[in-house]
Amino acid sequence: MPIRRAKRAESLYAEVAEYDLVITPDAPLASAINRRLDRPHFGTFATTPRRLAAGRREQAEDRHAFLKLVTETDHDWKAVAYAVGNVLQCWEHQGRLDAILEYDAYVDDATREVVEVMRTLRTTSKRLSEYAIDGDRTTDGDRSTDGDRSTDGDRMADGDRSTDDDRSIAVVGYDQLTALERSVLPDAFDRVDLFTDEAFDYPPFHVFESATDIVTALLDAVSTRNADRVAVVLDGEGQYSSLVESALEAADIPFYGGPGFVDDSHHRAFVRLLRLGFGGSETTVGDVRPLLAQLGVDVPMADRDRRLSAVDDPGVEWLRTFCDGIEDRTFAGALDAYASEAGVELERFDAELRELGLADEPVTAGAVDRLAYYLQTYEVPVNRDNEGVLLADAKSSAYVDRPVVFHLGMGEEWTHSAPKRPWVDTETQFERYVGDFQRLLQSGERRYYLVRDSAGGEPVTPCLYFGDLLDEEFERFSDLDSVEHRRRPRSNGVGFDRRPLGVDAETVETVSQSALNSYVNSPRDYLFGRLLDSPDRERFVEGNLFHDFAEFYVNHPGVVADADTDDLVDAMLGETEAFFSASDETLRRRTYRIGLELIAEYLDDEGPASDDFLTPASGWGTNFFAEHFDEPVDSPLTERWFEDDSLGVKGKIDLVRSPTQLLDYKSGRKKRPTQVVRGAATDPPADAPNFQAALYLTYYRTLRPDERLEFTFFHFLDPIDDVVAGDADLDDALTTVSYHPVSFDEYVGSRDAYETLLDGYTDCRETFDDLGYQGYVDAVADLSFPETTDRDELRASEFAERFTAAVDVGTSGAVDAEKGADQAIRALNGVRKRAFFRGDLDAFESFVDERLDELNRRRAGEERFPVEGLAGEPNYRRVDNRDLLLEGDR
Repeated sequence: MPIRRAKRAESLYAEVAEYDLVITPDAPLASAINRRLDRPHFGTFATTPRRLAAGRREQAEDRHAFLKLVTETDHDWKAVAYAVGNVLQCWEHQGRLDAILEYDAYVDDATREVVEVMRTLRTTSKRLSEYAIDGDRTTDGDRSTDGDRSTDGDRMADGDRSTDDDRSIAVVGYDQLTALERSVLPDAFDRVDLFTDEAFDYPPFHVFESATDIVTALLDAVSTRNADRVAVVLDGEGQYSSLVESALEAADIPFYGGPGFVDDSHHRAFVRLLRLGFGGSETTVGDVRPLLAQLGVDVPMADRDRRLSAVDDPGVEWLRTFCDGIEDRTFAGALDAYASEAGVELERFDAELRELGLADEPVTAGAVDRLAYYLQTYEVPVNRDNEGVLLADAKSSAYVDRPVVFHLGMGEEWTHSAPKRPWVDTETQFERYVGDFQRLLQSGERRYYLVRDSAGGEPVTPCLYFGDLLDEEFERFSDLDSVEHRRRPRSNGVGFDRRPLGVDAETVETVSQSALNSYVNSPRDYLFGRLLDSPDRERFVEGNLFHDFAEFYVNHPGVVADADTDDLVDAMLGETEAFFSASDETLRRRTYRIGLELIAEYLDDEGPASDDFLTPASGWGTNFFAEHFDEPVDSPLTERWFEDDSLGVKGKIDLVRSPTQLLDYKSGRKKRPTQVVRGAATDPPADAPNFQAALYLTYYRTLRPDERLEFTFFHFLDPIDDVVAGDADLDDALTTVSYHPVSFDEYVGSRDAYETLLDGYTDCRETFDDLGYQGYVDAVADLSFPETTDRDELRASEFAERFTAAVDVGTSGAVDAEKGADQAIRALNGVRKRAFFRGDLDAFESFVDERLDELNRRRAGEERFPVEGLAGEPNYRRVDNRDLLLEGDR
């Protein structure tokens, strides 16, 4: 069915202007009709059934009932909340308080007690049950809960109403009223439809690339001058709510309908503080940073990942003291302590604690859970300034009376959850939802639908109700009448203030492998990594300790041999204990011991024999074990720093094993040589770029230009399970990639390549042993190995055809030349995938030059630092500043 055209408030008023009383399904519509009243009128004109029964004193009855029940019963708070919700919903849809008792599956002691308490509780539903509108008079006297009306009794406190025999009543949108709301209606009244017989031609959807772009577009249209004329409809619990509130606040544009009691930063901080008291010893500084910020405590970023109990800071000390004695405090006492430390007044929170009966109760983990549950479940009323932009929740609004209305998101989050209770007529309720949705779409004289097609790489599903209302086939908003918006600079002047510094941007001359990895993955993440301090992390602290040990061992193996390994392990634990709990100590101790022993074993067996081939190196950095033993570390073989402006690279070599062999210690999981080479790809870059081996070999080949070089990763913790089992082999912890100072085609025709084939599969070995080295050289002399590494493409290539034919001609019938040639191509391709050749590092040098030029243009302000890297969307597992990278931004 098409979207039905909703009647404007002016049209509805014209239809009901002559009536004495007008009943509407929602308060905003009633207010809109009342604002158009152009004649004197005594008493209420347009209102809702609930306001008519309860007057302007209408309150959230679920919370009202809950507060009453938790102080008068011993039932679990969740059970009470569940029962209150069921009783009120059943009452709403069936029209009687005790209707819930007819549904055995939902009846328990808590439910029965809720029903009995609510018989006397003056909730809005109770007032509705006792209230009746007669065609000639309005009554509010005693009324039985089964729907029998009484025409006598005292009038409601909201004022006497007319008792003229000619009293006329109009009901607007009768179908939108629930059974309880309809129960107040008289026998005779006129119905006024909310819709016309015409279809509504909806405006185009404005499709943006990200939620940020949508909020930017909204801010371009809203100002302090027009704020009172604008409404924004959004999902009150979704991302748009916080984004819009923050943006309006930053722009000093007034708004209401936004943050509630639980959104107050000090209210949230106090609940966090209570939870912290029962959080255990593994709580880190990072876990409580929002709380520390509210207390005005600035703990160094380096301490973020350390356990709270291990950090020495006056602000942190107050937290520890508070938590150590938390079970000796009452909730009121705890609140007073927090308020005093934060320098704020929290009278409203104190009043809420007293209403809940918690103020004088001791703080326990269970009581804190109950308080948190209450705050998450019920909306505590707060005083708001009703001026500025109106923020309306899409699932609790049906009409917005503002000239300009922006609808944000409009995805499946706008769809109500399907009713799951037997007392709700699912089809009828769904029709109510669809009716409200249609009216909401048409709110405003001018309306704008601001949406996006995808989020986080996944399509955004339009609200379910569109599927029932639109005849078009669609999967996303762009399939409908839409306008696509590309990102553009903001025009409202909001943002960071800029002022020229009068200096040129400093040029970056060299880049390390870690910086290059970060920049290629996400330039924006790289930028934030340079701007912001980063915390000390457990894996980095541990890794540095192992590196320091390896460096010290090369310099002073005898000192280490004479030392007690347990003492070394104790020293390491002293540096890392702030990052783990006492229960982990046994595992850490075993890991550290095995790591130290494996490093020592490797260096004893494979360490450098001499450092004569190197020039002395200047001291670089500090070494934990050098300070521990009070011995210098000055070997040119270890921690050798290099920086080459002509290449644009810099780094630190962990160990120079020999004139042609470099080694790097790794505490993480082992990678295969093919993974190392693949990680250094430049066109396009890998999903997880890692240029360490390529960068180090690029530099080192300038020192040994025509020599074959090796770069080895020693993953010294990888064989830890084998060590425990007693069958460790250090070779299994090594990953070595080679550099050949020739092109790959030159390598293919070399003696090294031929020897590789003689060490291959059986048919390959027999074929090329039969062919001989000179025959092999002749076979490949005029051939060029294909660029592709795909096995099927290689087999189908001209190279394979000609190579196989040449091998077949040069060998005897005693061998399977075709199979041998095929295995040879696979073997040569395998060498290419696990080694670097001259062309690979030449290309890497050019790649570094291009990145440095690009980086310096961005540093000079000529270009933005995009979120996306050269390979597209960044690998978010490899970013360090995820919270600062806006989803959908490029």
